[in-house]
Amino acid sequence: MHELCDSKLNYAQFDSMSTGTSEFKPLLSQSVGYGVVVGVGFFFAGVMLILTYLQSRYTNMSPGSSEEFTSASRNVKPGLVCCGIVSAWTWSATLLQSSTAAYTFGVSGPWWYGVGGTIQLAIFGMVAAKVKMNANGAHTFLEIVQVRFGTGPHLLFTFYGFLCNLVVCGSLLLGGSATVTALTGMNTDAACMLLPIGIAVYVLVGLADQQRLSHFSTDRWYDCRGLRATFICDWSHTVILFVVIYIFVFKTYGTSQETEGVSGLYDLLQAAAITTPVEGNQNGSYLTMKSNQGLVFGAATILSGFAGIFCDQGYWQRAIASHPTSTTKAYMLGGLSWFAVPFAFASCLGLAARGLSNNPKFPTYPSPLSASQTSAGLAAPAAAAVLMGKGGAVAVLLVVFMAVTSAASAELIGVSSLFSYDVYRTYFRPNAKGPEIVKVSHYFICFWAVWMGAWAVILNKVGVDLGWLFYVQGVVLSPAVIPVALTVSWSKLTKPAVILGPILGAILGMAAWMVGCLQILGSINISNLANPYSAVCSGLTGLLFSGVITVGLSLWQPDNYDFKGTRAIADLDSIEGVVSRPRSNSSGDEKTEEGEVTGLDIANREFVLSVDGDVVDVSVLKGSFKRAAWYSLALTLIVTIVVPLAMFFSHYVYSKPFYTFWMSISIIWVLLSGVFAVLLPVWESRQEMFVIVRGCYESLHNV
Repeated sequence: MHELCDSKLNYAQFDSMSTGTSEFKPLLSQSVGYGVVVGVGFFFAGVMLILTYLQSRYTNMSPGSSEEFTSASRNVKPGLVCCGIVSAWTWSATLLQSSTAAYTFGVSGPWWYGVGGTIQLAIFGMVAAKVKMNANGAHTFLEIVQVRFGTGPHLLFTFYGFLCNLVVCGSLLLGGSATVTALTGMNTDAACMLLPIGIAVYVLVGLADQQRLSHFSTDRWYDCRGLRATFICDWSHTVILFVVIYIFVFKTYGTSQETEGVSGLYDLLQAAAITTPVEGNQNGSYLTMKSNQGLVFGAATILSGFAGIFCDQGYWQRAIASHPTSTTKAYMLGGLSWFAVPFAFASCLGLAARGLSNNPKFPTYPSPLSASQTSAGLAAPAAAAVLMGKGGAVAVLLVVFMAVTSAASAELIGVSSLFSYDVYRTYFRPNAKGPEIVKVSHYFICFWAVWMGAWAVILNKVGVDLGWLFYVQGVVLSPAVIPVALTVSWSKLTKPAVILGPILGAILGMAAWMVGCLQILGSINISNLANPYSAVCSGLTGLLFSGVITVGLSLWQPDNYDFKGTRAIADLDSIEGVVSRPRSNSSGDEKTEEGEVTGLDIANREFVLSVDGDVVDVSVLKGSFKRAAWYSLALTLIVTIVVPLAMFFSHYVYSKPFYTFWMSISIIWVLLSGVFAVLLPVWESRQEMFVIVRGCYESLHNV
């Protein structure tokens, strides 16, 4: 029973079948590792410097305002938001842990990893619609909590917000540094410290010159890039991500002599099932959805995904940044597009790693990957090394670095917003205005970049790796998911409920964690606490009991909140007079250049004001919420129940034609995802790009 429950015991099982020490032989020199970790970050700093200058010089968007810095002026189009979601949700774990799941459980691993992130994005689309409806002026989700419930709940969820950022940053850096170390031999601690420094450099450009900025000046390019340039950088990262995925997909299934195409890889996986069968899989096969461990992995991934999205300011920030009428569409596209990343990448490299583990080119040959190497996420780098040699190593190194960079940049912007708005402005400088908020955000980004590197080193020294954090994320954060989602969406939610729900849910979840670990695995230790079974016991208990307590207490003595307070959360740049050129709308109300209606009580109006001047009726957003609800329900039923569970209970082992069909689906899906995440943003921004190109031409012509 214990062997069926413990994926790490399966790793040990694979180790025991080898006769030698499992050593991952680096294919690249340490200089390559240092060059990528340090040099690529500075390269993107230069790119962002140019983009910010062009935005400031030839468009009316100012990165010097706090609204543009933290929320991209709330008018980012759905294609770019979709791209940003794909980029920010593609962590190092997305590529590495999903491949580990494929390597360990077979074809079920990539599917369940994709499910574990997609349905949360779909459901969060409903919450995003409520954000635009009930708190369009908010900068952080904690700001909404503070306005509605006051100091106590605000402090509680501030703790969860920073805890989420710590867990995410640890996962990003540990996964990224493990890959860099395995492929180049670079010191792990050095990689942990240098990765965030390079990221912070291009997140934060020209800090010393920010005082030179003014809202209508064209001399604004010395400021940091802010959230809009984060989206633009996300696009460049996403291009690299999909190009690398396409290279590996077509190499593995098409031209590789090592796999001999889809048919050859199928034969290799069939052979692997004989030499190293999977405990709990039908016939020990890697080619079946009937996987006991894969099913539990799916449950743990779903819980981890809910915690990682709903407690992460980065996703709330993208909801805030999007245009009110396109928020739900952006999250729908983002969820569907992101699913293809782990599904296609892991189905390709994770399964190839399992099939090629006896290949002489395998980095640990003649031994398989060790338990620690597998948990660190080295299945994908190993497969890439066999398929493409040094070129494959460089490609994996680059795409993992891009994943770490993009996601970590979103975390830096998000955590700086939490500190500047919810700590500094709330408790130290209540009258702080936009420029001061931007300055504080800059300084905190510098601090957090150093701290997150030190935090990753601490985790590495105590033996915590990517796999451990992946499972524990749902354990520690799931009690906050339902209360924080209801804060912006349910009028009956009460202050006692929003406090007691997470606290009691966390206590019960921790108790279930220890009891489940002891009863299922026989002992409590660091390794067993991150086992999927014990993680599911805790995460599910914390999530459900927190929700039941929160909803139950609220229904017992319900509130009747009208959201006037959250709808009145102010645009700081408008307050301080930065937006100062009023005009009148058709009804005679005075209106600023960026859409603020003055002389009226905004909280009492039945519309949402978009900063580009559009007035969006609340009924439109209610319709978006209903569409998001039906979409998320349908998607959840299809990808969580209809497809995987039907195949699980059928005990079906893939035939070669069906395996070919399954891989074809992954290829088509990832190709379409590239269209949505890469080409759609370009099409949506064609007019702005034309303005910038024309402005550059005229400037050069006038020289």
